[in-house]
Amino acid sequence: MSEFSLIERYFRQCGTGRADVVLGVGDDAAIVDISSGKLVVCADTLVEGVHFPAGADAADIGYKSLAVNLSDFAAMGASPKWATLALTMTQENDHWLQGFSQGFCALAADTGIALVGGDTTRGPLTVSVQLIGESGAGWLTRSGALAEQRIYVSGSLGDAALGLQCLQKEYVPGSEDHDYLLSRLARPQPRLALGAALLPWASAAIDISDGLVSDLGHLLQASDVGAVIDVRKLPLSPAYQRYLEHGGNRDFALSFGDDYELCFTAPAGHHQQILALAADMKLTISAIGWTTQDTGLRLDGEHGAEYASPVCGYRHF
Repeated sequence: MSEFSLIERYFRQCGTGRADVVLGVGDDAAIVDISSGKLVVCADTLVEGVHFPAGADAADIGYKSLAVNLSDFAAMGASPKWATLALTMTQENDHWLQGFSQGFCALAADTGIALVGGDTTRGPLTVSVQLIGESGAGWLTRSGALAEQRIYVSGSLGDAALGLQCLQKEYVPGSEDHDYLLSRLARPQPRLALGAALLPWASAAIDISDGLVSDLGHLLQASDVGAVIDVRKLPLSPAYQRYLEHGGNRDFALSFGDDYELCFTAPAGHHQQILALAADMKLTISAIGWTTQDTGLRLDGEHGAEYASPVCGYRHF
């Protein structure tokens, strides 16, 4: 199969049809109509053996390659519209491409995104996605937090880490938890609706891709504030709670990453609105600490004792 027939078969109609796509897949570049809002752009690369194990399900790789970009948009409160895809493969594989495009294009359709271009090359399996969209009246950044504001986290933390432990046979959960943990690793849920809904209330936000300690640290540095986190208040799923009962600790929830939940700050006066928002969205939002005037991050554990900070998130270099 040639590069062009590959694109024609698997990606020309990928995602949703959008009236603002003037010229999409198949030309030298895409052309789209944009409104008067601000253009928002992000990009992420997934590499086999780094971001997903060799032999991972192709549909899961396709889904996650788009989901991690959507999570960045969620943290900004932005609206995604168009995507480009650069796909590098060791060889053309019809079965793998069918699965990959199914996972990628299904999520694109669900989130209103049109694939408008990209590239295909031969080499080690690598997936690069660029996401493009718009922001209207406002947006969230990492730099807006002030001292004495509450710190919140959506969903639950550490499940993706336990999912990887399952794959590596380092942890064997009960049958009721196994599939759940694997799905949290392979198919994270980008919190797009939450990010947009937080625009009136949140002062700063970031998505948790490299671990809470690491990513919150980026937000604190950008905002020039510090923080105290009550480790006992970390939101943990029933599956993670059972891991604790078998002798585990909270390190994975603090430092592993791949959660793709949102961590954000907000003035204490907005607490009730945020709780109401969580109830309306049927989503757990947990207050886990507060920002401080003094810089640095302190983790408080049992009985007020300081919790020893685990390794600080994933690093490429």
